[in-house]
Amino acid sequence: MNVRRFLPGLVLGLIILLIAGGLVYWRGYRLMQHAAAPGPPAPAPEAKEGRKIKYWVSPMDPKIISDKPGKDPMGMDFKPVYEEVGPAMAPGTIAVDPNTLQSIGVRTAKVEVRPLSRVIRAVGKVVYDERQLSVVNTKVDGWVTRLFIKITGEPVRKGQKLVSIYSRELVPAQREYLLALRNLKTVGKSSFPEMAEGARRLAEASRVRLEYFDITPSQIAELEKTGQVKKELTLTSPVHGIVTERMVTEGQFVMAGMTLLKVADLSTVWVEADIYQYELPWVEVGQRAEMTLNYIPGETFHGTIEYLYPYLKGMTRTAKVRLKFPNPRIKFKPEMFAQVEIKSPLKPMVVAVPTEAVLDTGEKQHVFVALGQGRFQPREVKLGVQGTDRLVQVLSGLKEGEEVVTSAHFLLDSESRFREAAAKFLGAQEPGKEGAPPAAPPAHLKH
Repeated sequence: MNVRRFLPGLVLGLIILLIAGGLVYWRGYRLMQHAAAPGPPAPAPEAKEGRKIKYWVSPMDPKIISDKPGKDPMGMDFKPVYEEVGPAMAPGTIAVDPNTLQSIGVRTAKVEVRPLSRVIRAVGKVVYDERQLSVVNTKVDGWVTRLFIKITGEPVRKGQKLVSIYSRELVPAQREYLLALRNLKTVGKSSFPEMAEGARRLAEASRVRLEYFDITPSQIAELEKTGQVKKELTLTSPVHGIVTERMVTEGQFVMAGMTLLKVADLSTVWVEADIYQYELPWVEVGQRAEMTLNYIPGETFHGTIEYLYPYLKGMTRTAKVRLKFPNPRIKFKPEMFAQVEIKSPLKPMVVAVPTEAVLDTGEKQHVFVALGQGRFQPREVKLGVQGTDRLVQVLSGLKEGEEVVTSAHFLLDSESRFREAAAKFLGAQEPGKEGAPPAAPPAHLKH
């Protein structure tokens, strides 16, 4: 096959193909240039909406704003934010479309003037009344010859015998007192007043010595009547109560000052309860309190606040309150747990709002006041005490009859802060404003 015969035809075909490809490329390039050429300007959004544009904001990041249209760093077109139609509003005030209000669930409540009260509930513990605790001890050395109370927890009456002690110091003391009495009878009628007075003083000193040994007046009277010296000292109960501790047994040697028994009067008891710091303004000495116990269902017991301790517990940050309850039938036993209710007196008529209406930033508290027609204004308030029914006292910032937002106010708060910040930024960009920077907006806002 002769290739030379077909070579001119192949070359001509290649040339035709190159020319056709160049024409197609040129046509496409011209179409792209025509599409990229700027067309007639689109109508301004304010002309379409009939409102003036305040600023432009990125649809992806609301923190990025600009004073002119363009694209944000992510290539998205800025969206316009229009000025509100109507009278001028205070900084931070926002207007929300009624449909939006319904969708986000905004609810409001009226500001009321009413009395506040509070019921404080706490867990308490029954303890001994410390003023009714007694310790039985001896002021002489000796041996326990007889123990009348041998069981811890046994009830005793005032004056009941508890323990007998033999002491070598008691016999000389009693004999000395008897001799002093005989001397007083002999010398008391002397014509020399000094001798009579000396005899009287000696008898009195001997009697006081016996009293210092805890010999009761009745025992001393019996000694004076019979003249018989007793070798044992009998100690009696100083109060009506329960023997809570027994430290001795019969035959044991005891020393002066040693505790032998402890007796507690349970006719009244204390109940110690812990309350939180914010509840302290509602607690005062003398207030009435109620107590219930699980093991006595259906009964409520009444007492009073006797003391409020002037310090807080380090671990729980709570204050201890001491309540006093009568206990005639010994129903309340120390170390029992009880449920306590402290009903505080009513505060005078105060301005009050629901607690959920208050936004607390840690430094300030504020609420959103509903102005009507979908407008909401943030307002700083100063709060007082918190009462029952989730109401809190407002010392300043609101008045009776105003309406505050009680739900979805976090959404309103974020929108209010954003608009206020945007207004401050755009105001700083306007030439001639005091404190306005001489340069153009920051680089990330230029478009």
